[in-house]
Amino acid sequence: MNIKRHLPNLLTCGNLVSGCLSILFLTENMPIKAAVMILVAGLFDFLDGFTARLLKAHSPIGADLDSLSDVVSFGVAPGFIMCWLMDRAADLPSFVLFSVDVLPCLAFLLPIFAAIRLAKFNIDDTQTTTFRGLPAPGMAIFITSLPLALRQLGHLTDGSMGYWACLGITLFFSFLMVSNLRFFSFKMKSAKWKGNEVRWIFLIIAVVSLAIFHLAALPLLMVLYILMSIFFASKME
Repeated sequence: MNIKRHLPNLLTCGNLVSGCLSILFLTENMPIKAAVMILVAGLFDFLDGFTARLLKAHSPIGADLDSLSDVVSFGVAPGFIMCWLMDRAADLPSFVLFSVDVLPCLAFLLPIFAAIRLAKFNIDDTQTTTFRGLPAPGMAIFITSLPLALRQLGHLTDGSMGYWACLGITLFFSFLMVSNLRFFSFKMKSAKWKGNEVRWIFLIIAVVSLAIFHLAALPLLMVLYILMSIFFASKME
């Protein structure tokens, strides 16, 4: 058996397991560990693609396995984190059905639209230097950053992340994932400044912001990525 050919798929399974562990940690009321596991899933997601390109080990089953893993790690898991935040919001309205407060369940719009986004990506071969619609990992990073930033600011468990703010974020990111807006990717044909100005500017700002503000900078960096994509991504195709 050719081990090299299966290494990318093994890393993809690491992505999937990380997403499952994120959900498990959240059921045990450990949102920070849940958020960290989504970031770990993102690392596996990067490594499986990098390894597949390095070893030239692309395969149809690998692409499908990657998408299925992404639905869990970058759809279902962040949906549970948003549900957790909604359920603890100080202004949560009450609408009980079968002994369950159903309004926090609107957070599961995120995995629904993430699945649609990933399905569209699989049949669209034009998304190379730019993406059509916000990639599901981008949404997941923003949602993941919320409990991390709230803990750093000392507001993780006081319900200050309002329900309506959470719902607005859910609807906004659900729309972005299935929109026709272009978002730039970080795949560079070379490390030169010319042709990669937007990518390098964003990366420099990201490094400086994280060094100064730490994890609290993550939500703002995702907003910056969205704005820079809206203004510049179409020029990078």
